[in-house]
Amino acid sequence: MVLIEAERTRLIVGGVDTHKDLHVAAVVDESDRLLGTSSFATTRQGYRQMVTWMRSFGTLRRVGVEATGTYGAGLLRHLQAAGIEVLEVTSPDKVDRRRRGKSDDLDAEAAAHAAFTGKRVATPKRRDGMIEALRVLKSCRNTAVAARRVTLQMISSTIVAAPEELRDMLRTMTRMRLVRTLAAWRPDLTDYRNPLSAYRIALKSLARRYVELHDEIAELDTMIASIVGELVPDLVAPNAIGHETAAQLLITAGDNPERLSSEASFAALCGVSPVPASSGKIVRHRLNRGGDRAANSALHIIAIGRLRTDSRTQAYVARRIADGHSKLEAIRCLKRYIAREVFTIIRRRQRDINETQLAT
Repeated sequence: MVLIEAERTRLIVGGVDTHKDLHVAAVVDESDRLLGTSSFATTRQGYRQMVTWMRSFGTLRRVGVEATGTYGAGLLRHLQAAGIEVLEVTSPDKVDRRRRGKSDDLDAEAAAHAAFTGKRVATPKRRDGMIEALRVLKSCRNTAVAARRVTLQMISSTIVAAPEELRDMLRTMTRMRLVRTLAAWRPDLTDYRNPLSAYRIALKSLARRYVELHDEIAELDTMIASIVGELVPDLVAPNAIGHETAAQLLITAGDNPERLSSEASFAALCGVSPVPASSGKIVRHRLNRGGDRAANSALHIIAIGRLRTDSRTQAYVARRIADGHSKLEAIRCLKRYIAREVFTIIRRRQRDINETQLAT
């Protein structure tokens, strides 16, 4: 009886190796000793069974989960709804994996050990707010933009190889006039064995595809702008910050930006924090090649926009270059300042939202 009571009060930590159809879970005790491993389906019932199984070993303190943004997203939402602390486990230690080998059970055990020690872990983004909706819409827009670009390239290459009577008529048109002209064509669909008719059918199909993608992107842009304007209206007020770049920076910060301890951590997350590259008498910093590259690209777009239109930014970059820095290093420093400005706006807006929720 005493043993059963001790097991109930024992603190335990879980770890989960996530996959598409099956999650493998492991549990360690307060001494970081493995208590057991088991597999569960990636369904709501499977998530409930996993939590019940973990709690059968004692009091569940926290759970380390791999890939909380993809395969582990559903489990993350379930654990957070149950009030369980969740840590995102990064890639396993390569030296340890090379020594021990790899299996799902070993990966789950490694996730549990990481959650217990607090190494190779981070606070995951929440996946239940408006920024998650913003992320889904922006991902959809990115694929639509890529498809539209490919469609336009196909139209151009098809015209290059088209018969002369078509090529001479279309090659001098502007892009939108060309697309509208091709979309309005009415080729004979029964004459597809004729190369000339096949070219007409193909060009009409590509033009209609382009128009549909263009309209889809416009609709998504409206939704994205509405969410950004509702979440952080102050973010699009500063010079050269548009709705697309603001959306990406909000996605990088996540629905819970309080997980970032400081503006320096946000800069590191965006890949704009300076990395020491000194040697001997030379003291310098280099570009950070890590972090969220999409956020880094958004900051770069803002920096280039300000460099073209803002006199203070132009004076700052000129001063940096005069001090002996390259233009690329000056832009890196500028991106670091922009990251600080963006993070301040996001955190201030988050505090306002929290205060409003507490007041109500």
